[in-house]
Amino acid sequence: MGLVLVLLAISFMGLKLKLDRIQRKKVPGSSIIYIPSGKYLKLATFGYSSLVADIIYIWAIQYYSDQTIPNKFDYFVHIFSIISELDPKYVDPYEVGALIAFYDAKDIALALKILDLGFAKNPSYWIFPLEAGHYAQLYKKDFALAKEYFKKAMDIPGAPAIAKRLYANASFRVNDVRTAWETWLEVYKTAPDEQIRKIASNHLYRVKAAVDITTLEYGVAKFREKYGRNPLDLSQLIRAKILPLIPKDFDGKDYLYDPKVGDIKTQVVPWKR
Repeated sequence: MGLVLVLLAISFMGLKLKLDRIQRKKVPGSSIIYIPSGKYLKLATFGYSSLVADIIYIWAIQYYSDQTIPNKFDYFVHIFSIISELDPKYVDPYEVGALIAFYDAKDIALALKILDLGFAKNPSYWIFPLEAGHYAQLYKKDFALAKEYFKKAMDIPGAPAIAKRLYANASFRVNDVRTAWETWLEVYKTAPDEQIRKIASNHLYRVKAAVDITTLEYGVAKFREKYGRNPLDLSQLIRAKILPLIPKDFDGKDYLYDPKVGDIKTQVVPWKR
């Protein structure tokens, strides 16, 4: 074992010396270009692929922390795919790689690629789609994509309960009110404590209000189209046979209606109930 480690060390020292002779300014990213693909490099590690993955990972952190190297992110996925091939279960490089891609390269898509790579190699690790969902939702503002990631995370055994709540919230943001309602209702019914139940209740209030207000606004618009004015009160929508009933909010209270402008809103903000 000792002899093998020495041979590995000599091999990597030789590789590093060779790469260091290449002027980075002339060949941007040359250090990464000349590292072979992971599957071929793994064959040459004599069973010590995890050790080699660790060495390349540490080197990569140093490399990407060097602000003088131009175009250093051109082969970012390549270097981290090498690490993933050498040691697929090595979780840290995926998470740290995503952080580097986001905070240093300012490239959300690149960060998502690294997390996708980690999830492809470790489909039972909920942390990868959960973090990807956060990136998609908070920074990319792509709630449809966030919804997909949160769904993947929540379906994995052992995933934290917040994954389901994030999925429900993302569903609401893309106007999938049925999924939002059903998911929040499940969270509400299975809440382990009063705090979570209250959070779910507030979201259910918001989802129902969104649906009800849309329905009432449609009714007011149809009444105005038919009579040339807004109804004096919402009950006129029933008498005009536009709506079969006037919905109430999640707490059983009437919605506030302004006949002058046709505006409809809840009596309270969901988070102040």
